[in-house]
Amino acid sequence: MIQPGALTGIRVLDLSRMLPGPYCSMILADHGAEVIAIEDKRFQEDGLFFSDLNRNKRHMSLNLKTPEGLEIFYRLAEKADVILEGFRPGVVKRLGVDYASVQRKNPGIVYCSISGYGQTGPLAARAGHDVNYLSMAGVLGLIGEKGRPPVIPGVQIADIAGGGMNAAVGILLALYAREKTGKGQYIDISMTDGMIGFLTLPYYFKGLTGKEPQTADSPLSHRYACYNTYETADGRYLALGAVENRFWRGLCEYFRHPEYVDLQYDEVKREEIIGFLRQQFLSKTLAEWERELAGLDICWSPVKTMAEVLVDPLFQEREMIHSYHDVNGVEWHGFGIPVKLSETPGSIRTIPGRFGGDNRQILGEAGYSDEQIESLVAAGVV
Repeated sequence: MIQPGALTGIRVLDLSRMLPGPYCSMILADHGAEVIAIEDKRFQEDGLFFSDLNRNKRHMSLNLKTPEGLEIFYRLAEKADVILEGFRPGVVKRLGVDYASVQRKNPGIVYCSISGYGQTGPLAARAGHDVNYLSMAGVLGLIGEKGRPPVIPGVQIADIAGGGMNAAVGILLALYAREKTGKGQYIDISMTDGMIGFLTLPYYFKGLTGKEPQTADSPLSHRYACYNTYETADGRYLALGAVENRFWRGLCEYFRHPEYVDLQYDEVKREEIIGFLRQQFLSKTLAEWERELAGLDICWSPVKTMAEVLVDPLFQEREMIHSYHDVNGVEWHGFGIPVKLSETPGSIRTIPGRFGGDNRQILGEAGYSDEQIESLVAAGVV
């Protein structure tokens, strides 16, 4: 039997789609919240239904532009603790499902909006995606090779960290505050705002050196040999993060170049040392280096592929990879729960369902008869 999670008893209506909002509500669902994901059928045509994010949730298709759809939403909202949305600012008000409207019927509601640039300010209405939020916040300009165009990351940093994770934090803070005050509140999450904090160390180094941060040219981004990436003989790469001198010393002693120990951050010798390590690491394959460096305490790691991650013993042991069969019997791999609580652990209770797969069950629980449900389906409301 799966024990209750930290959020068991909390009910969430998630009106968001794509990545940021659904990622947030997945975190809540993993820790016991009852999450109903609500989307309009027309979004199916976009092909952006990321089903993995719907584990532990129920999914409902609902047309909020119809009076019947709006009535269904409010029946559900009156019993909800949290509402999450990710539309462009102003859309929920036009639909009649904004915070002020919901609060009149449910004063204790915690209502969270995730948007690209926030609900206020000169860019509130501007459309955008992850790359735009990264670039506007000054993060994208620091990613890539020196002297070359910025490199778009292969993962959605602003969507997940700036949007989804910050929204989850905001919701948990608001729920905790409600426990003390009895009042719900509104949460304004800007993915671009969320990226500003990622400039913490670049800003610190600017104050230390007086120099504006440059692409791939800071103490923690390729400027020095101790914090860099290196190609191996088989065209793979390894990452070195020997920031502290004790780790750097171990590497220098391994390569029998103790004279480099005190030159770790030397400006005159830095390119020479980088060149030396590049030459050394090109002499063996990644697998050979894994064996060679396994016993050294120097902060190094292989640059792994996704396929390797899925079978890595580390993530298997940490229960970060799990297998499941979808409704068609096809086997999939999913990612585990990174926040591990000792007393109220998160759990994966249900696999991702079909788009609108829980319509009838949710409507039945909301008090609709079988005949009414049939009518709503026929009318395209659900």
